[in-house]
Amino acid sequence: MGYRSLRECVLDLERTGQLRRIPDEIDPDLEAAEIQRRVYQAGGPALLFERLKGCGFPAVSNLFGTIDRTRFLFRDTLEQVRRLVELKIDPGAALARPFRYARALPTAWAMRPKFVSAGPVLGGETTISQLPPIRSWPGDGGPFITLPAVYSEDAAAPGWMRSNLGMYRVQLSGNAYQPDREVGLHYQIHRSIGMHHAAALRRGEPFRVNIFVGGPPALPLAAVMPLPEGLSELTFAGALGGRRVRMIPQRNGLPLAADADFCICGVVEPDRQAPEGPFGDHLGYYSLVHDFPVLKVTSVHHRRDAIWPFTVVGRPPQEDTSFGEIIHELTGPAIPSVLPGIKGVHAVDAAGVHPLLLAIGHERYVPYARDRVPQELLTQANAILGQGQLSLAKYLWIAAAEDDPALDVHNVAAVLEHVLARVDWTRDLHFQTRTTIDTLDYSGAGLNAGSKVVIAAAGPARRTLRTEIPSECPLPPGFGDVRLAFPGVVCVAAPRHQGVAASLEERLRAGLSQRPSDGVLRGFCEALADDHPLNRFPLIVLVDDSRFATESLRNWLWATFTRSDPAADIDGVGAFTEEKHWGCRGALVIDARIKPHHAPPLVEDPDVTRRVDALAASGGPLHGLF
Repeated sequence: MGYRSLRECVLDLERTGQLRRIPDEIDPDLEAAEIQRRVYQAGGPALLFERLKGCGFPAVSNLFGTIDRTRFLFRDTLEQVRRLVELKIDPGAALARPFRYARALPTAWAMRPKFVSAGPVLGGETTISQLPPIRSWPGDGGPFITLPAVYSEDAAAPGWMRSNLGMYRVQLSGNAYQPDREVGLHYQIHRSIGMHHAAALRRGEPFRVNIFVGGPPALPLAAVMPLPEGLSELTFAGALGGRRVRMIPQRNGLPLAADADFCICGVVEPDRQAPEGPFGDHLGYYSLVHDFPVLKVTSVHHRRDAIWPFTVVGRPPQEDTSFGEIIHELTGPAIPSVLPGIKGVHAVDAAGVHPLLLAIGHERYVPYARDRVPQELLTQANAILGQGQLSLAKYLWIAAAEDDPALDVHNVAAVLEHVLARVDWTRDLHFQTRTTIDTLDYSGAGLNAGSKVVIAAAGPARRTLRTEIPSECPLPPGFGDVRLAFPGVVCVAAPRHQGVAASLEERLRAGLSQRPSDGVLRGFCEALADDHPLNRFPLIVLVDDSRFATESLRNWLWATFTRSDPAADIDGVGAFTEEKHWGCRGALVIDARIKPHHAPPLVEDPDVTRRVDALAASGGPLHGLF
């Protein structure tokens, strides 16, 4: 059976050699986070920080630091959950193979919460200022909860069955929050908590929220599961945890998770928003200061043996990468039943998850056609971009399965090369302009605002992708250092965009600035005649540093797709517009330079780095961890 508490999980990891205690005092301000990042990158163990400076609670990180450890945490239930997903896809499977699915029935029973009169979470009360004040990046506006499970209910249909358990960041202090009385609650568009908030406002009722921290590891994983609207994540937490989630009814007007380590109860003030952030986020940049809801804290409960779990968010991969991998393992087989015709969808972690989607679909329209073109793929692309969090994507590359049945949607380089060998830039680019993108993505025109492009390819290869830079490659003034990223793609160092602030403080204060065009992209495309050697490559990317961008596929993906907005930053050689369709007859060019309106990238504090280096030296408490 699954763990009943976080402490039980910690002790099990220690017993099996997958956790290391850190007995020395560690500063929760930047130091603990840098240790976590380094241990994660080294593939190291979970960490139990027994003494945090100025705090009476221990903290644990890197619980989900490897996919193998994540599978280990749920080793008793993963197979049964997979079988439940199979039954969702094909309910008749239980009749055809009853013995295979018999063991899934107890798991289905565990999906219903169990209401109890009391629980460990009521063991003590504390204040916000006594919680571990973990700050991850130098520009962060304060300490944040990074592994919360935020519970809310629909005022129009109260009760756990239509509740939402989501992972939304919570700022504990800083900015204009009243100490110990208020915290910031940041949630993005398309989230169920926003619908609950709207329902409470319509009815003129208080919008109550409970924030669970810790508890069985199934709780935070359930909070990030992409479940259908109206299906409570508590059901998935029970299935994955192998036991019914115990809930204590009606505290703060909402139930509490009885086995959580901490619970912050509060009410969202109906007419008040306050500045929240900055915060180092999963795209590898800061999300800047914006107004978000404020939670007025009514009480803070904790277990007597409470442990504070935390993670660090930053440029992928980070610990939350394991969440994405385990979610795909569990839900990937269901994609064809949700999106007919789709063989697979992959949100590319190295590109920040939301900026880039890869998909493989079946192109079955007009099967007798001699020269197939993307048709059904475009229908499927619209379905993908209308599906939950997939709707936040900016770039969707979609290929026809019939052209290469062995093509794996998770082999990023293979999919990109497959598409680039077949794509027709005069026909296969399809833009959506002035639409919504990820709240955390600052490449667009404003908060939540940007564009999308679908790049669809079907049919036989139309070109052989070049793998060598031409010896003679004249460039316009200011451009240089042409480097191959991978077959068919080159990066060119372009003049840096004027107006990019130098210091972190200036960049954070600037906020969302205007999006001026400096004409570099258009000028470059005009300078490349049809017979220019670079025009033999289907894709050219303009960057600030071509050496960095081509050092690895990971660097190229991050620089290209987090620093460009399709409608503003895509141009091409021989560009044209015909019946409102845009295309180009030569190479497609993406401007992936850092621009004045972009948020600053995440960089560690050098003083903290030196302190962590000292802790990791021979004889230090971190020696051998990285």
